[in-house]
Amino acid sequence: MKPTVRSRRVLEHPTPAEDAAIAAGIAQDTDTYEPSDREFATMRRPGRPMGSGTKTQITLRLDTVVVEKFKATGEGWQTRINEVLRALV
Repeated sequence: MKPTVRSRRVLEHPTPAEDAAIAAGIAQDTDTYEPSDREFATMRRPGRPMGSGTKTQITLRLDTVVVEKFKATGEGWQTRINEVLRALV
């Protein structure tokens, strides 16, 4: 099979023998299974969760030092900026 090129990476598809070995391994694993073509067709990629409807997305330019300070506090830094601004209004 011809390799697929995506983003300058070459993705080599398994040979039919390798594909059969992979399928056999899946069949032996009791914790998983290979979905049927019908099941696979109904699957969707998980998207971004729906927003709460109470927030408005904007573009806002802040001083670099301010953003760095909030980012240094770890995950949830954007929520903390929102909390600070909410306390001021």
